[in-house]
Amino acid sequence: MIRFSGLSLALLLIGLLPGCASVRTLDAAKPGAPIIYSGTRLDWYALHGGCCPLDRFGAEAPKYAGLDLPASALLDTVLLPFAVAAELGIGLGVTGGN
Repeated sequence: MIRFSGLSLALLLIGLLPGCASVRTLDAAKPGAPIIYSGTRLDWYALHGGCCPLDRFGAEAPKYAGLDLPASALLDTVLLPFAVAAELGIGLGVTGGN
């Protein structure tokens, strides 16, 4: 049995994050692309044979969409208030860095 320490698990999850559909769709910023549960919807689209994720979501689907689906659903749920605000056109004034 493989055992991970908390730090090892955190580093593994951070390493997998760039492949996460939610992160990919948030980074894409394609006009007209879904915002609410976008990563979950991208995974679902890929699992059901969607032909053109780049055109619809502005991002390619992860290679293993079935494995990514639970993590994307969790992250999309955490980000839901921000996604709803963005969908409604409410600027939250959230900035990063410096």
